[in-house]
Amino acid sequence: MDMMVILFSIGVSFLLAVLLGPLFIPLLRRLKFGQQIRDEGPQSHMKKSGTPTMGGIIIMLALMIAFLRFSDKTPEFWVLLTASLGFGLVGFLDDYIKIVFKRSLGLTARQKLLGQLLFSIIVCALLYNMGHSTEITVPGTSWGFDLGWFYYPFVVVIMFAASNSVNFTDGLDGLLAGTSAIAFGAFTIVALQASAHESAVFSAAMIGAALGFLVFNAHPAKVFMGDMGSLGIGGGIAAVAVLTKTELLLILIGGVFVLEMLSVILQVASFKLRGKRIFKMSPIHHHFELVGWSEWKVVSVFWFVGLLFAAAGLLLVI
Repeated sequence: MDMMVILFSIGVSFLLAVLLGPLFIPLLRRLKFGQQIRDEGPQSHMKKSGTPTMGGIIIMLALMIAFLRFSDKTPEFWVLLTASLGFGLVGFLDDYIKIVFKRSLGLTARQKLLGQLLFSIIVCALLYNMGHSTEITVPGTSWGFDLGWFYYPFVVVIMFAASNSVNFTDGLDGLLAGTSAIAFGAFTIVALQASAHESAVFSAAMIGAALGFLVFNAHPAKVFMGDMGSLGIGGGIAAVAVLTKTELLLILIGGVFVLEMLSVILQVASFKLRGKRIFKMSPIHHHFELVGWSEWKVVSVFWFVGLLFAAAGLLLVI
């Protein structure tokens, strides 16, 4: 594959995000699309109330324009488009309800899960029609096994887990934008090695879009991505892992996202079973804030941990 295509995908999506920011941020502010901060969140976050949200539209537009320009319209293209835009649409509806009705929670949990299930099923149908392999390979080994029809429920689980764990990670200025750029950087290399053209272009375009958004989202954030951005990113990274046949590797490359989700699961389970909390607050990035870390320190440490996870994942496949 021409490396120039990958570099252009990164550069064009980055430039588009940087150019779209000054257009959309004032518009979101005029429309009063401000973030509603949960009362139970860290008190230091209350000053962020009113910061424009739904900035995920910047990421998705920059991503899709670059992806459309540099990709081929193969079956893989439609899988990636459905996963990212479909999950992004669910996030958009969630954000819109939060903003219009001025509340911190948008779609109900059931409504959000139904939306995610719908687009997961469409992705599975596309995979079936393109004859996608139902075999799973253990990273770093030659051992694999064929799940047959059970592969499709497995894909649904991956889509749900990835999108929601990525969503949990979006809680601090620049945290998700940085960690997702790192994870997609690793998947760009994975896709290049697997000669998966569309996945490589998509991942590269996501790097540029996330870094371009980070220009406005780094602390102190001028805009938040909202669920449109986080769910779109989560759906996209799950689709890349499925198409490159590195479904299990996603657990390692996306290690930060996994830790964020596990912290929520453990916190809820501990409180229900023991009546005690393990962390001061979950997801775990809030725990470190409440023990005295500055927001920037938490974000920079998590970026570094994300780099370690990405490097470990690449060591298994290269």
